[in-house]
Amino acid sequence: MELFTNTASAPPKAPPRPHVVLLPSPGAGHLTPMAELARRLVELGFSATIVTFTNLSAPVDADRLTPCLPASVAVAALPAVQMDDLPANVHDGAVLGELLRRSLPNIRALLRSINSTTLLAAVVPDFLCSMALHIAAELGVPGYLFFPSNLAMVALTRHIVELHEGAAPGEYRDVAVPLELPGGVSLCGADIPDAFRGSFTNQRYAKLVELVRSYRLADGILVNTFYEMELGTAEAFKRLEQAAGTFLFPPVFPVGPFVRRPDPDEAAAGASSPCLEWLDRQPVGSVVYVAFGSGGVLSVEQTAELAAGLEASGQRFLWVVRMPSTDGGGDDEDDPLAWLPVGFLERTRGRGLAVAAWAPQVRVLSHRATAVFVSHCGWNSTLESVGCGVPMLAWPLYAEQGMNAVILEEKLGVALRVPAAREDDRCLVTRHEIATAVKELVEGDQKLRRRAESLQKAAAGAWSPEGPSRRALEEVAVKLKAALGREK
Repeated sequence: MELFTNTASAPPKAPPRPHVVLLPSPGAGHLTPMAELARRLVELGFSATIVTFTNLSAPVDADRLTPCLPASVAVAALPAVQMDDLPANVHDGAVLGELLRRSLPNIRALLRSINSTTLLAAVVPDFLCSMALHIAAELGVPGYLFFPSNLAMVALTRHIVELHEGAAPGEYRDVAVPLELPGGVSLCGADIPDAFRGSFTNQRYAKLVELVRSYRLADGILVNTFYEMELGTAEAFKRLEQAAGTFLFPPVFPVGPFVRRPDPDEAAAGASSPCLEWLDRQPVGSVVYVAFGSGGVLSVEQTAELAAGLEASGQRFLWVVRMPSTDGGGDDEDDPLAWLPVGFLERTRGRGLAVAAWAPQVRVLSHRATAVFVSHCGWNSTLESVGCGVPMLAWPLYAEQGMNAVILEEKLGVALRVPAAREDDRCLVTRHEIATAVKELVEGDQKLRRRAESLQKAAAGAWSPEGPSRRALEEVAVKLKAALGREK
């Protein structure tokens, strides 16, 4: 007798989704936008794995990440590697570089394992983890770089690569100052990130040159920005990519904005936050929000000047106070609020609120009472402010923040910049300058606010069904799926 199997009740098995592995370097500022990229890839029919480093990563970052991700996104932690043999005075960038180098065997093993069990479509390291592009090439899969910052930063790295085209081994060429980037972004020396201020004796610069040279291995570069945010630079990249015989560099895809989504626990905490309860009692558009990110640290003297400036401005404020930099001096006080000037909290009670270390930032920025954001111009904070339509007082502190401030003030017109930071990023910003700038932003011409609200609409539309960021990532998705088809 012939045996028949009844399969009518069994639903057809869905074909496996193409899989993308994403490799952010340690830190919430890298992990957060990469997680949002993974979410968008799932919307376009992919599954994904986000790879995290055990070394240098705060456990809370990964813990907050997992509840916010769709089921098609997995998180895999690399084993810890030995790092305690490094010199005590080694620079943070060198520590990160060494962590990545020592983790390569573990990255290779993980990618090979994933490749053996999934339909691996691409490997996407962030711009600090470009060493993984070699492994993608070994596996025969596309490698795309992810920049959690902006197109101007991509343009800067492209300039460094082009500057060193044809250079002899060990020859490192300095950038010109002022530096003119595609799209009309002009940077003075202080606005160029420290690592890019090269010299023949700067070992950081030598390692940076080798790092950015590796970017040419990428099939493309995904950038956490959107078309209207950097219109001139986006158009300049299009012209460069279309020019016949131009300097070879991977095509660029603006696919943001990717900003943090609070997890359910954080949402519950934010709902009862003293910050939000206080904001609820303030008039619409009256509060100056002050926060310098997770890594922004002011000196003791600058903290005192900021306090005096906020007090003298007469404006309502919400200030996230972090421990000041004491250069090893000072007492052992570990409460940031204890470093504020004597009597400051009492004198400003009612119109000001100072909180230690943390606030639910997106909820604060989106609150109807918030008028202005005094910000270090980190790109995550910048996109959060833009997404909420809040103009900024730009106060860059380190890394690429000076360049971001140039874009916000000179190209977009959504920020004023603290005056002292224009000439010397080590200079003290005085209480008078702070008070004057804050009052101007809250009480003066509302042109900056109107521009911020216009940019907010563009940010909201970037991932609409026909938005430019969605179309850009869809273009990449089509390329990846077509490559899989050719492999078959």
